[in-house]
Amino acid sequence: MRRVLVTGGAGFIGSHYVRTLVSGGYPAWAGAAVTVLDKLTYSGNLANLEPVEGGFTFVRGDIGDAALLADLLGGHDVVVNFAAETHVDRSIADGDAFTLTNVVGTHRLAQACLDASVRVLVHVSTDEVYGSIAAGSWTEDAPISPSSPYSAAKAGGDLLALAMARTHGLDVRVTRCGNNYGPYQYPEKVIPLFVTNLLEGRKVPLYGDGGNERDWIHADDHCRGIQLVAERGAPGEVYHIAGSAELTNRRLTERLLAALDLGWDMVEHVPDRKGHDRRYSLDDTKLRRLGYRPALAFDDGLADTIRWYQDHPDWWKPLRA
Repeated sequence: MRRVLVTGGAGFIGSHYVRTLVSGGYPAWAGAAVTVLDKLTYSGNLANLEPVEGGFTFVRGDIGDAALLADLLGGHDVVVNFAAETHVDRSIADGDAFTLTNVVGTHRLAQACLDASVRVLVHVSTDEVYGSIAAGSWTEDAPISPSSPYSAAKAGGDLLALAMARTHGLDVRVTRCGNNYGPYQYPEKVIPLFVTNLLEGRKVPLYGDGGNERDWIHADDHCRGIQLVAERGAPGEVYHIAGSAELTNRRLTERLLAALDLGWDMVEHVPDRKGHDRRYSLDDTKLRRLGYRPALAFDDGLADTIRWYQDHPDWWKPLRA
């Protein structure tokens, strides 16, 4: 039986992966024994895993805890690392936690995988490590040029994980994707923040002129890409997982307002974020050669996501409070 450890598995993307894995959504790994390791910071929530409760073993802990990792990793075949501090605004206000988790924690996790003879470590990262691109799309060999403490910390973790591959032969596979959306996303990120604000009759804060452009991917498509890399990726390689829509923040806001039958009077323009990257875009040709395609059209996925927040105020209202 395959044994899989999912770090950060109670967070937004990690919990989506766990729910799909435990429920048999990845047929090649059906019946896997799943362990979830999560520190349960503000964005980690065991309620995210209630649909598959009883189908996994949960351990509360930090990927930076070397002693815990040494006790836990033995016997696991694969580690999928979602554990990270991810919110750019928080990293600008105080970057210490980002360095500790995204850099030191990733290094300690990779070392523990090496010591425990884990077969594969899939390290989940972000397009933000590249900085901003005016035109075209990044390929996996593009130079990294992070703009925020968050993206710099993620870049540092990526490089340490890949260095463990090159120095020690650990089978590390890195994935990088764009902005995720979907159910169970903590309401500080733009789509759940805007949707829950609008549902409560509050205005939404739009940075600057709203012209910052992002590549949007549903968590289901993202996790399918991660699983494909876990099953068929090559050691020491980076893989991009692109989404199904590149939109400016202004166009995204217009779609959210239209979906809720509201007007532009619900938008409040706020000063732009410090060091705000203008545009991200990924070339995912490499992953498509393995058979990847985004399955969910953005308009359909966005409509489903809005409905989920409308139907689950019991999940998000306590978080906003």
